[in-house]
Amino acid sequence: MKKRVIAIFLWIIVTVFLTLISKPDFCLAKEVTEIETTMDENELYARSAVLMDAASGRVLFEKNGNEIMPMASTTKIMTLIVTLENANLADTVQVSAYAASMPDVQLNMREGEEYRLYDLLYSLMLESHNDSAVAIAEHVGGSTENFAMMMNRKAKEIGCEHTCFITPNGLDATATLKSTSGEEKEVFHSTTATDLARIMTYCIMESPKKEEFLKITRTVTHSFSDISGKRTFSCNNHNAFLTMMEGALSGKTGFTGKAGYCYVGALKRDNKTYVVALLACGWPGNKTYKWSDTKKLMNYGIQAYEYHSFKEVNPGEILQIVPVQGGKTKQIGETAYTKTYIKEGKSRAEGILLKDGEEISVQCRMKKELQAPVKADEKIGEILYLVDGVVYRKYDIMTKYDVEKINYAWCLQKVFEVWSK
Repeated sequence: MKKRVIAIFLWIIVTVFLTLISKPDFCLAKEVTEIETTMDENELYARSAVLMDAASGRVLFEKNGNEIMPMASTTKIMTLIVTLENANLADTVQVSAYAASMPDVQLNMREGEEYRLYDLLYSLMLESHNDSAVAIAEHVGGSTENFAMMMNRKAKEIGCEHTCFITPNGLDATATLKSTSGEEKEVFHSTTATDLARIMTYCIMESPKKEEFLKITRTVTHSFSDISGKRTFSCNNHNAFLTMMEGALSGKTGFTGKAGYCYVGALKRDNKTYVVALLACGWPGNKTYKWSDTKKLMNYGIQAYEYHSFKEVNPGEILQIVPVQGGKTKQIGETAYTKTYIKEGKSRAEGILLKDGEEISVQCRMKKELQAPVKADEKIGEILYLVDGVVYRKYDIMTKYDVEKINYAWCLQKVFEVWSK
């Protein structure tokens, strides 16, 4: 009797389980889908986080994205790109006492040793060696201070608004800046998640050295020796994200006691490229938080956003011919005109990532009438493609021909032509 009761009980459990998993709206599956297509900042460990559409530079999600914070060794993506753009990688780098004195993590180079710059870039990015970063900076910039100025100039060019580089390796540091009026201001080595994502976007999408950047940051292992051949080294890539998700492109980890764990990484899938930047994503004991947050944000971007080309949106009617008041014509009494053409303005994006409910809007601003004189290739309007009020693509409307202004000599000539007929 007891065996029969147990058998019936087991049959009921199995039947209920099979019924549950056979339903298409099984609750667990639904929860996973909701997590992938929605995002709440409370789901993230990082104090500051950004998900960026690398093609357009649009921020798709942010949590305290403009809060100024230290960024540890994620700094080194800027160290790398500045070096690639300004130095000969075949150069020989001599190690200073200051470079050799850097704390862990380090290559353990010694004062007076010489290395090939090319090799030190792998030491910089794969193992995140702090001594290599300083040796590189001193070679390229003449000093770490000059190299920091190069880094800050590049940050401004890229469009970073809240970034201050002091060191080439990301170690916590402060400095005193003096304004032209003599006022002093204390600053610290810092950025924001938005600026950090913008720097990575530049490195993989816009820099003339983007292919070299990707090659170095994606390398699994690199072995080399110093110039004398007496010491040999092997560097291994510690960016675990490269093997975590299909399409992972690049990335850089970082940690200091002040910054916590930081990460910036990129992924490309289905013609969509995403960048994630995380600051203060846990402290020792929580080393894996950065991978959890990165995957969560990347999956959200992949599931929630689709690519839309700006060419899909009709800009509306654009005047092909524009009247020019006071312009010379073949005969007195006629109206002068100039034709127009469309010139692509400064913009890298061919399209943009949008989620359900978002759309591209178009604004066409154009002069309906011109005043002579008019020069060819003169801008008389623009077509703007916007999302949420932010311009992501711009075309300029230009004049095609010169139109000279009527003067006294032209009037006399036209009167003479009429009388001489």
